[in-house]
Amino acid sequence: MSLHSPGWLLLLVPLALLIGAYLLVQRRRGRYAVRFTNLELLDKIAPRRPGWRRHVPAAAFCGTLALLVVGFARPTTEVQVPRERATIVVAFDVSASMEATDVEPTRFEAAQRAALAFVDRLPERFNAGLVPFSGSATVAVPPTTDRGALSSAIERLTTGEGTAIGEAVVAARDAVRMLDREAETSPPPAHIVLLSDGSNTTGRSVESAAQEAAGDKIPVSTIAYGTESGTIDLPSGDTVSVPVDGPALRGLASSTGGDFHEAATGEELQEVYEDIGSSVGHRTEQREIWQWFVAAGLLTALATAATSLLWFSRLP
Repeated sequence: MSLHSPGWLLLLVPLALLIGAYLLVQRRRGRYAVRFTNLELLDKIAPRRPGWRRHVPAAAFCGTLALLVVGFARPTTEVQVPRERATIVVAFDVSASMEATDVEPTRFEAAQRAALAFVDRLPERFNAGLVPFSGSATVAVPPTTDRGALSSAIERLTTGEGTAIGEAVVAARDAVRMLDREAETSPPPAHIVLLSDGSNTTGRSVESAAQEAAGDKIPVSTIAYGTESGTIDLPSGDTVSVPVDGPALRGLASSTGGDFHEAATGEELQEVYEDIGSSVGHRTEQREIWQWFVAAGLLTALATAATSLLWFSRLP
């Protein structure tokens, strides 16, 4: 908890002095009672003494003042606020190297399964889009809350030639701008999740694309899946090595404020998706809670009046 106007807390100083004065008066009253040595006469004059109850209204009154002072200081606390315009764009590598079988059954099928599970777990209020890429990148599904359309598009993906990572980042950024009329001038909170196993082989550079995403404050979290021993068989019968290129994807994530993950199996990839899904769901805001302190102070004031009327038949 923090305070917007901590200067008001100075009012606690006179309150502390008031409490000190009260304690001093009570101590003097105790000494006076001891000096009154005729205890039998004292019992006849005041047979029923209030005891500890006489301090309750005073304590409640001081509590009321303390709560009101803290309320004037405008306390705030951090709260998690749902991102109603939150947008996630999945950039999905559909290059031929995705057919490698070092991740069972293939990198491509494992990624499809994990992507479908990720989409299924997203909160309903999230907007989600899809950008498949190989030699080029296109917005297959603009950001939407229609999970059926997104899942169907993921299931229909097929592989092609080339790996245009830079183009995929820019296309995903453009997809964010398609969300609504305000997106161009007031971009929604967004996150790009890019899955790839290789280096950029065509299109614009990853560095220039990263600058554009960072300029719109859109982090790109990258997932490198596959292993160093991945291979694919060409139609000619030759076998080509397609090792995963983690450093390139790590650099893209780092330059945009995103996270880098490695997933060598379908199970690990699904766990990575779940982690990302839970990390972009809310934004932290400072919210004033002075009303609670004022309300508590008023309730304490009512308690002060109630106990005073109940025990002493008078208001404090």
